[in-house]
Amino acid sequence: MSRRGDWPSWGRYPTARQRRLPLHWRHLPLPEPGPGESLLPRGAGRSYGDSCLNDGGVLLDATGLDRFIAFDHDRGVLECEAGVTLDAILDLVVPAGWFLPVTPGTRFVTVGGAIANDVHGKNHHRAGTFGCHLESLELLRSDGRRLQCSPGENGDWFRATIGGLGLTGLITRARLRLQPLASPCIDQETLRFDHLAGFFDLAAESDRSHEYTVAWVDCLASGAALGRGLLFRGNTAPAGSGCGRPGGRGITIPLDPPVSLVNHWSLAVFNRLYYHRPRRRRERVHYRPFFYPLDAIGQWNRIYGPRGFMQYQCLVPDGVARPAIGEILERIARAGSGSFLAVLKRFGERPSPGLLSFPRPGVTLALDFPNRGARTLELLERLDGVVREAGGAVYPAKDGRMSAASFDTYFPRWRELEAMRDPAIGSSFWRRVTGVQ
Repeated sequence: MSRRGDWPSWGRYPTARQRRLPLHWRHLPLPEPGPGESLLPRGAGRSYGDSCLNDGGVLLDATGLDRFIAFDHDRGVLECEAGVTLDAILDLVVPAGWFLPVTPGTRFVTVGGAIANDVHGKNHHRAGTFGCHLESLELLRSDGRRLQCSPGENGDWFRATIGGLGLTGLITRARLRLQPLASPCIDQETLRFDHLAGFFDLAAESDRSHEYTVAWVDCLASGAALGRGLLFRGNTAPAGSGCGRPGGRGITIPLDPPVSLVNHWSLAVFNRLYYHRPRRRRERVHYRPFFYPLDAIGQWNRIYGPRGFMQYQCLVPDGVARPAIGEILERIARAGSGSFLAVLKRFGERPSPGLLSFPRPGVTLALDFPNRGARTLELLERLDGVVREAGGAVYPAKDGRMSAASFDTYFPRWRELEAMRDPAIGSSFWRRVTGVQ
């Protein structure tokens, strides 16, 4: 049974109208699209832009493919269907002494979505991307073929599907290598830095000494304080460590405010308090608040109001990172825009197996912008100019507005993915950035 509706992305921009078809059985063939329609596999819908939208087409809701298939407790290898969430995996494997090798900033994403966007986390400098730990996957094509894909079998399909935005077919199941876990606790350290140069000094030191590193930056700070912020770093605590209860979802935003609650004044107050408030330098915390702070707020995307928001995540190479990130932060500060949670992180050298994966060596900056229409779009285009000149890229999973010219610059190998795209599958994002219908 299908139902037509808006089915927005997490950022709620742009809008799209599409039919939704729920999937429940991985052994069935893909449904046939109607005249003039295309299909698009979709997981939990936590992508921020239009990579999980298919305006005028059909969304294949894969969240019903949520079964575990096998779990090797001794080797730490898990096989599951693509609609299983990272949250469900953690509930299963953490008590058995295992953990996800890579996790993004929310545990409410599916395995299929994590593969399609080749997600990264606070340990990229050591572990690389999610795809680096994938042993195999099954890919269902619209012609009925089921391709068993791994580095050694159908390797081209394996690489195209990792970071392939769901365009090569439906991922039905996957096999993932986990990492051993001594304790569910993290020994966290918080360090304050007064300017952008301080971040680079601390990040280089922290990447050598800590498994997990990430920084919050005050996106409104300018002048000598440009790029000031807090660096959070952590290592898994020793076996037998205690750190209290993990905590659940604390509050839920029950409805949309009439306008965005994120504006220059609320940002200025929050950023000043967040930067200056006293905090423990060292503490032992449960992994949930360390990795997933925003998961404690249900439907937090509603604070941006009915027009939604645009998340901008860019990456620039190491050699030009200091001036490029500095210029981006200056432009954001002058615009008086940005978000409460502006994240700065260094990516490591480990290459992703994905053909169009976003992470590569350099520095990545991510933050949200309330949707103010043309004003916001113009600012982000100006930021794109800095990223293009620096030889960087913008993350497709977070994007709803980059130009075709920018995409071609960031991902020049996109035509290789287009050659392997399932002819029945398309997305609003792909049509926008490639012009291919």
